[in-house]
Order: sequence, then structure tokens, then C-alpha cells
Amino acid sequence: MSGGPRREATTCAHCGELKKCPRLILDKPVCGRCVLRFGRAPLRCPDCRELRILAFYDAAGRPACATCTGNVAVYACVDCGREDSPFGRRCGPCVLSERVSALLRTPTGGIHPALQPVFDALTAGPRPQSALYWLTRSEGPDILRAMARGDIEISHAAFDELASNKAVTYLRDLLVALAVLPAYHAKLERVSPWLDGLLATLPADQAELIGRFARWHVLRRLEHQGQAGNLTHGAVSAGRTTIVSAMRFLAWLEERQRNVSTVAQGDLDLYAAEQPEKRDALAPFVRWLVRSGLTSVELPTRQPGQPDVALSDAQRWAHVDMLLHDDSIRLYTRVAGLFLLLFAQPLARVCRMRAEQIGRNLDGRVTVTFDTFAIELPDPLDGLVLDQLARRGQASYASSAEHWLFPGGIPGNHLATGSIRSQLVSRGIQPSQARKAAMFGLAAEIPTPILADILGLGTTTAVRWATLASRDWSKYTALRGTSTRQ
Repeated sequence: MSGGPRREATTCAHCGELKKCPRLILDKPVCGRCVLRFGRAPLRCPDCRELRILAFYDAAGRPACATCTGNVAVYACVDCGREDSPFGRRCGPCVLSERVSALLRTPTGGIHPALQPVFDALTAGPRPQSALYWLTRSEGPDILRAMARGDIEISHAAFDELASNKAVTYLRDLLVALAVLPAYHAKLERVSPWLDGLLATLPADQAELIGRFARWHVLRRLEHQGQAGNLTHGAVSAGRTTIVSAMRFLAWLEERQRNVSTVAQGDLDLYAAEQPEKRDALAPFVRWLVRSGLTSVELPTRQPGQPDVALSDAQRWAHVDMLLHDDSIRLYTRVAGLFLLLFAQPLARVCRMRAEQIGRNLDGRVTVTFDTFAIELPDPLDGLVLDQLARRGQASYASSAEHWLFPGGIPGNHLATGSIRSQLVSRGIQPSQARKAAMFGLAAEIPTPILADILGLGTTTAVRWATLASRDWSKYTALRGTSTRQ
């Protein structure tokens, strides 16, 4: 590349348009727009092996960088010399480091110690330009600046006082993901004020009972799930439904001049018969009453019916073929959908999968572990899974992919189930029916004990599917033991 006098309009060697071409790239005139485009496409220099802009020919006639060919490094950052992340005359990382340092600086100078993880995360991201964009287009950085100066406390209490919107929530989740703030679950946090409002509408005796059940049973269970990283939107919604069902049952008893201490088995049988759709949601409350010694009645048992399978085997495999080969579908949707269709994994569990559940043997074979045993993945599914593992950082530019196989847009969180579900449905795949079809097919081929261990199913569930598939594997364990002894 060479400078020199301004050139007259000529044909650009890259875009073919008649324009003024101020520079030569690989000894050919190139217009200003193509110069910028070329500067954003670094390659590995054949001589120094560094990522550089290969705008010159070396002694062997190969495209090479300015340094290795003795030319002026026009594309190099004026601060650090790197050429793989242009941002004007400087590189993206240098500009980002300077701006984030200024953002997080205390009044006395230096980055606020509590916010050092934020500096490290933002400057270590793979796309500095995206972080620079966030610094100028979101209100989150203004909050960080106020925190660094001491104008806003670095705490969850401070966020509770701020407006509840997407930008504020994102920043809060980022600080939690970076351990600047302790862990919290947004949906779970909203249950307590909702519960307080609900209890305020009840008579004192009912409010006391529902409050104890909600706080010591429902919320405690949800908190344990949150600590284990297994809390889902569905679990929180189910918890709310359970509390409301308990409240409505007490109101129903009061209409009949009864309470939990005077309720008879006939009352509970009548309620279950009148409102069968509310039976499952009420069951946790009734079991809690029995364990607490407040009543001895029980909900009438209901034997689960056989699951229905509406998706044919041919349709299932057509869906598999589409996800394996249609590159227009997002990669994470393809992989998740294939885990659903081939291994009967529910989407909620798939979205919570960790990168460590994917393994690679010494011979290069790829495995996945859903529960106890590793399953070898066939070609081309193995390649898709490896691609997902390599590209999983697509989610949040301000946080790493961490341990999730499917990282989500919220820092530190996995991909939301709804994101994949909607994309599968748009392609004609109903997740519930797809999983049932997969379970039906697997139950007909795999002995029940192995099916339960591989897929993480309860024994009862595995047996139900084996029965539906007309295969009795009840003697498999004994037969396997006999075979082993022989």
C-alpha cells in the first residue's frame, strides 16, 4: 500500500465502480469505502503468523503485512500496533479500555475496586465495538458512573429504587453474573411483594395459614431451585398458582362453614369432583396440611393415563432431517431441537445444559451426558454440537458464555426456553408432541432401566412409556445378570 498524490477517478479493483482510489492494495487502486472494508478483514500473515491486514506482497509473491514487507503500517493502531480490531486510527480494545476506565473512575482516581470485575468483563469481550456501542446507547453506563462516584450505592436495594426497565435489569443481571452483587432471581423477587398484597385481602386466620405455607414451603422450595441453578419461569408460575389454589380452597371451605381443622374427607372429594382442573395445583397444600398435623384428609388418588402420541415416526424423522441440514435455522435451535427429537429431552432441561455435559474422547468421538451415562453422538449431529460449543458466546457481549451450552441474552443466564420453542413451532415442530414421539420410539428400542439412566427419567415414567410401546422390559435386569454370569 502506498500514499502519494490524490488520484483521479478510476475503476476500484475491489468493487469495480468508477471512483477516486486514494490507495493501492496489493498493487491495485482501491476506493475509500473498500479500504475501510479491507481494513476490517485481517488475516494470518504467512511470515509473522499474526493477524494483520495483508495489503502487500512479500518476496515470495504472497499477500503479507506491512511490517514483514517493509511498508508503513497504515492500518495499525497508533497506541499498540494491532491491526485486527480497527476503530479509527486506534484499535477497539484500546479505545474501550480508555472509556471504561474513565467510566468506572472514582473521584480520587483509579477504577472503583468493587467495579473492577466490570472493567475486566467489558474489556475482555470478543467484540469491543459492541461494548463501545453499549456505552453510548444504554442508560446502564450512567448508573455505573454514578456508582463509581459514590452517588448510587452498589446494592440490590439501590436497584429497587431505580426505574424497572430493560436497561436497568440488564445491568443488574450483569453485576450479579460478575459477583459484584449477590445472586438473585428477578421473577422470584417479585413473588414476595405479590404475596404480601394477596395476604392483605384475606381474613387474619387464612392469611396466617397461607403465609406460613407460602413462605416455608413454596418460596423455600423455589429458593433452593434458584441456588441450584434450576429455577425456571414455569416453576415460579406454578408456585404462584399453588398459593392461589390454596387460598381459593380455604374460601370454598369458609362458604360451607368449615376450615382445615374441621374439613372431612367428603368435603375434599367433593371439591376435587367439582373442580378437577384445580386438583393438581391444590395437592401440595393438602400434603403440607397433613405433614403439619393440621388435617388427615387426602386428595383422592388419580392414576395417570397413558400418554398420547400424535406425531408419526415418519414425521419425527422428517423434522430431524430438517434440523440436521437446514442452515437457515439458528444453530442453537437446531441442536436443542435434535436433543428433543432424538433423546426426548424437555426444552427446559436442554436450555439448562452446561458445556461440561459435552465430551470428546481421545479418538475424537463426541458424547453428551443427559443424566448418568455418556451417549455417543452420530455424524452430523456431533459436528453441530461442536459448532455450538465453539460459538455459544453469541448471547451477551458484556459477559462470557460461562458454563452454559446455550447462554442467553441476560448475563449469567442460560437461553430462555421460549426463544427456542417459538422457532421450532414456526418450523412446524410442536415440542410437546415431538418429545412424546421420541419417547415412544426410544421406549420400544431401549430397556427401561437403561432408558431411565440415559435420559434422566423416573422409573415409573420409563415403565409407562415401555408399556405404551408394548415392550415389557421388567425381566431385563435379571436377564442381563444371567448373561453376565454366563
